[in-house]
Amino acid sequence: MNDLDLEKLRLPLETPSYPEGFRSGFACFVGRPNVGKSTLMNALVGQKVAITSNRPQTTRRTVRGIVHRPEAQLIVVDTPGLHKPRTLLGERLDSLVRSTLVEVDVIVFCIPADEPIGRGDTYIAKELAEQTSTPVVAVVTKTDLVDRDAVGRQLLAVSELGDWADIVPVSAEGEFQLDTVAEVMCTHLPEGPPLYPDGDLTDEPEEMLVAELVREAALEGVRDELPHSIAVVVDEMSEREDKELVDIYASLYVERSSQKAIVIGTKGARLRDVGSRARKQIEGLLGRRAFLDLRVRVAKDWQRDPKLLRRLGFDQQT
Repeated sequence: MNDLDLEKLRLPLETPSYPEGFRSGFACFVGRPNVGKSTLMNALVGQKVAITSNRPQTTRRTVRGIVHRPEAQLIVVDTPGLHKPRTLLGERLDSLVRSTLVEVDVIVFCIPADEPIGRGDTYIAKELAEQTSTPVVAVVTKTDLVDRDAVGRQLLAVSELGDWADIVPVSAEGEFQLDTVAEVMCTHLPEGPPLYPDGDLTDEPEEMLVAELVREAALEGVRDELPHSIAVVVDEMSEREDKELVDIYASLYVERSSQKAIVIGTKGARLRDVGSRARKQIEGLLGRRAFLDLRVRVAKDWQRDPKLLRRLGFDQQT
């Protein structure tokens, strides 16, 4: 499914059952890298549908999480962090974010409470000021990391950045004002029937979610330059006859042989650790045991090679 073609998802369900005044639609999370967008989306959905990491630029594609409420169905679109691109991959991710902005019903601008307003925030605020037909809600994230006075100062600073439809402080980790954030976003959605069946939490294919969980595990403890160089592709995923075990074969791609050695570790210890942590997350996702086979491969300078980007799933509309 094309990540950007949200209009196709606006078709109502065949047998809708919803109260009068029910709202449904899309909200897009934007912000600098590593401001807590994915963590906030997972908290709102109530289940992990996007990987998280303290490394910037963890999110590389739009991920949709579905929030079910009595009065609304909110589809949250998590996007890569806006940043100054240094590679062809970076250029495509920035283009992806801008394309998504014009297709949603409400934009949520995430700014962390524990960092001062910077040039990146100002740059994004100017970009969002051009979205005159879409309401923008400013959300101050990570409020659990600072005291109340610091939160107040950040809220004031954010209010001076632009003309926002609403400003809300929130903490995904501390579960502070999650319901309030969801309620505020829902007020900006159009009235209409639910777009997904009750109980659906994402429309991401299982193979994509599995690949992301492997990449999340691989990001832990690596050197600073490696997160941008790691890509994961699920080569094969099949259920055994007893349906109690899933066989998964996945490849981790890096750009240089020296990076391959880092990911594998001494006598393969690091790769085994990655596999062990990823398998636990995957089994939680799938609800059954998994056999996970990981291989590390080199795709030289894949972030700058159009052919390799396509091969790894990063086409123009990733």
